[in-house]
Amino acid sequence: MAKVTVDGIEVEVPNGVSVLQACEAAGKEIPRFCYHERLSVAGNCRMCLVEVEKAPKPIASCAYPVADGMKVFTDSPMVRNGRRGVMEFLLINHPLDCPICDQGGECDLQDQAMAFGSDASRYREEKRAVKDKYLGPLVKTIMNRCIQCTRCVRFATEVAGVPELGATNRGENMEIGTYVEKALTTELSGNLIDICPVGALTSRPYAFVSRPWELRKTDSVDVLDATGTNVRVDARAGEVLRILPRTNDDVNEEWMADRGRFAFDGLKRRRLDRPWVRKNGKLHPASWTEAFTAIAAGFAGRKLGAVVGDLVDAEAAVALRDLMAGLGSTHLECRMDGAAIDASRRDFYTFNTGIAGIEEADALLIIGSNPRLEAPVINARIRKRVATSGCPVGFIGPRGLNLTYAHDWLGEGGTTLKALVGGDHRFNEVLRAAKRPMLILGRGALARADGAAVLAAAWQVAAQNGMLQADWHGFNLLHQFGGQVAPLDLGFTTGIPADVQGLWLLGAEPPAMVPEGAFVVYQGHHGEAGAARADVILPGAAYTEKDATWVNTEGRVQRGRLAVYPPGEAREDWKVLRAASEVLGVRLPYDSLDAVRARLAEVNPVFAGPGFAAHGCTDTAGPVGDAAGVSDAAFASNILNYWQADVVSRASATMAECARTYLPQAAE
Repeated sequence: MAKVTVDGIEVEVPNGVSVLQACEAAGKEIPRFCYHERLSVAGNCRMCLVEVEKAPKPIASCAYPVADGMKVFTDSPMVRNGRRGVMEFLLINHPLDCPICDQGGECDLQDQAMAFGSDASRYREEKRAVKDKYLGPLVKTIMNRCIQCTRCVRFATEVAGVPELGATNRGENMEIGTYVEKALTTELSGNLIDICPVGALTSRPYAFVSRPWELRKTDSVDVLDATGTNVRVDARAGEVLRILPRTNDDVNEEWMADRGRFAFDGLKRRRLDRPWVRKNGKLHPASWTEAFTAIAAGFAGRKLGAVVGDLVDAEAAVALRDLMAGLGSTHLECRMDGAAIDASRRDFYTFNTGIAGIEEADALLIIGSNPRLEAPVINARIRKRVATSGCPVGFIGPRGLNLTYAHDWLGEGGTTLKALVGGDHRFNEVLRAAKRPMLILGRGALARADGAAVLAAAWQVAAQNGMLQADWHGFNLLHQFGGQVAPLDLGFTTGIPADVQGLWLLGAEPPAMVPEGAFVVYQGHHGEAGAARADVILPGAAYTEKDATWVNTEGRVQRGRLAVYPPGEAREDWKVLRAASEVLGVRLPYDSLDAVRARLAEVNPVFAGPGFAAHGCTDTAGPVGDAAGVSDAAFASNILNYWQADVVSRASATMAECARTYLPQAAE
């Protein structure tokens, strides 16, 4: 540790940290443009100048390491004059776009020009002009505003793993771009907007839509993948206008996947906003009372079942569970993809190391998953670990995938997995030599005929290669959507028998699971295959339209909050189920959200907990299944079109444009 004095305040910081970090530890604000704590140091904007005792000139604090006994001055005349000079240079070519710039009101350049700059400029030359670059349908460029901080270049290379951005020319002629103009091929491109300190990179769908001070900001959780990204939903006049990530180092750091960020326009398209009842083969608008009465008549004397979809909150799931129990049914299902998940123990179906635990792993085996498409933020965390530690990664799946990090392709499918179970594969030695090896099993690998055998085999690989320790649980199942874990916690795994005569689909789209002649109730927020097959349609609320509990792939319980109200007559799902229970004669015993959450904790205590807690494995007994039953078939992710993988994104015009841009078959 080094003792450093900053403006008379003595702080103790680890050796090797920068002067800027020491200043922040002392509570001093240091302006910066190029420096970002999650990117490598560039040291090219020079805005973070400070004075160090005995140094002849100001130093760039972001790139200067501390030394024991160092004395730093952050507000001396030398520092003030240096920062004003730097700001004057930065503004030489910066256009006067503030009134029309989408970054206005949350712009680092505005804030720091006001706080640390001068009130005049001595330069009268013509400003330079730079051609705008095309980066795809999500990121809009106004390159006249670029100050060449290179944050975007470093993010694309280091975090996203797509080294497609760079600088051409030098000096005043320097320009940031892709050299050969093309769309950025990353699922994390929206983060470029967040890290750009000026208005050079902004959101194309959000262009000229609103100002930040006009928006109502609500903390919530993204459910369009299973990462559980912490987000802020910005809305105005009852409409979601943008979704931004919140910092949570245990889950998403400060990054967010593009589908969760930009698919929100699907929340106002193809919505179900009133009840419908099928009469004489055609759906007709109905009142709530008529819809509930039709359900009571359709369900009377029938064998019933219930299926919940991939985006359903825990409150709605427990209400449906209780309603079915009241109607005498125990036929519950949530595995719409047919994944053979053993829910008898929670560690059979969760990401047990935790997302942050990836940074402790020293060897990784990925089986039948493409994390880049299934969970881009988790994939970025894996890339970070590989880049910083050289962690070896073995991959079983399609050959030639660009996961954005170096990996050892072991084989396509079951043949390789069986060799690993047998212990005679070369990658077994890598896993056994590691202190904290981990395994990521894709949910798609379980959604096939031998899914139970694949799950058992993966667990056996973990058990045989030191992944199941008292202080380390290296077996991880990677889910694909934010509503897939909570129903597993609530017991939606008993299955739907073939002779079921009445089916309640809660946000589920499984036409193959609906027997011929069954009476079907569809409750959800978007009308797709499930609604088309339904005899009664009940409009529900989307994830931004309710206070709800979600469980991410690691089993972390998180809360989302209502940002806007549901459209038309749509209501929160648990309230719809509570109202239906009155007419069906099995009144549910809760009338408030707190009462529903108390019921959640009663059914499964995990819902009363603080979220995820790192844990080891004390019971190595495996899930149901015979590892010897794994077929030789190749593994494949069941998410091929990342941009339109769920009902919200399939209704999104922005995501449709992305699909046309990035998927050749979507344009045909």
